[in-house]
Amino acid sequence: MIDLRSDTVTRPTPAMREAMARAEVGDDVYGEDPTARRLEERVAALLGKEAALFVPSGTMGNQLALRTGTRPGDEVVCGEGAHLAWFESGAAAALSGVQFAVAGAGGLFGADDLEGAVKPRAYYYPRTSLVAVENTHNRAGGRVFPQADVEAVAARARALGLGLHLDGARLWNAHVATGLAVATLAAPFDTVSVCFSKGLGAPVGSCLAGSRARIEEAHRLRKMLGAGMRQTGILAAGALHALDHHLERLADDHANAASFARTLGSLGARVRATVQPPETNVVVVDVPPDATERAIAAAAERGLLIGSIARGRLRAVFHLDVDARAAARGAEAMARALEATCAA
Repeated sequence: MIDLRSDTVTRPTPAMREAMARAEVGDDVYGEDPTARRLEERVAALLGKEAALFVPSGTMGNQLALRTGTRPGDEVVCGEGAHLAWFESGAAAALSGVQFAVAGAGGLFGADDLEGAVKPRAYYYPRTSLVAVENTHNRAGGRVFPQADVEAVAARARALGLGLHLDGARLWNAHVATGLAVATLAAPFDTVSVCFSKGLGAPVGSCLAGSRARIEEAHRLRKMLGAGMRQTGILAAGALHALDHHLERLADDHANAASFARTLGSLGARVRATVQPPETNVVVVDVPPDATERAIAAAAERGLLIGSIARGRLRAVFHLDVDARAAARGAEAMARALEATCAA
């Protein structure tokens, strides 16, 4: 089976397993795990922030950013389909007591969109306090948030007295796609979360970065939420190995996604399907809503696992366990599945 359901399905490489087995460890609750400290210091430097905190998941990183950047009853502005609002089990409401206002469309928004979503200052409105940007945007198909728009949004947010959080679970992909330094992409934000268990292929983990004071508060909240981990250097070593060896190779995933999309696009009017040109490692294919599950099943019968992110919207995500040859085989399987289920 070729598994393109997500870039989270990767297995640690033999070299990563070796690095994890050799990791120097200590009790992280006592602050004594040297490998975890090295990872946090490296990520803080990469992102141009004062400090960083290793957390088990991107969801926890995002939620710690919300808890430290808002008050109960506040409103957070985000893009359409944001991970914070769609895929984190309602944690923002349960843990921080905040609600979301959507700006723009397709996951992206501009400074005017932001201002239009901000509530007026009156006691009977929720207090807008934070803007969350997702880069790249998962539900929009791995779209890169243009840096000029990010900077315009940030400038308007500052003028309005709002904080800024970057959900950078796939920020590494944005870095490779744009050629911009990770620190440049992260510069406008108070807090930034980045993930190691997606395209970078580590088995577990994310980091939240920001000011030292913000990260100290996030550390306390991490413990409160049950993530006071012990010999966490075993996991941190996998993340460090990924940064050393799997970062720039994300360009291969982008190239494989583009090749996959070209193959499906060549079907043209023979199928009722529209392929969105990928910007990074995610290919989105729109099909008739009633064909969604049939297309997924037909692909599986042909040796390809894919998923859907909405009814009528299929998603294929490329990663380090799928090389160019496997990507070509996957494209052929997907093409035959579309012909079988979405013929014009």
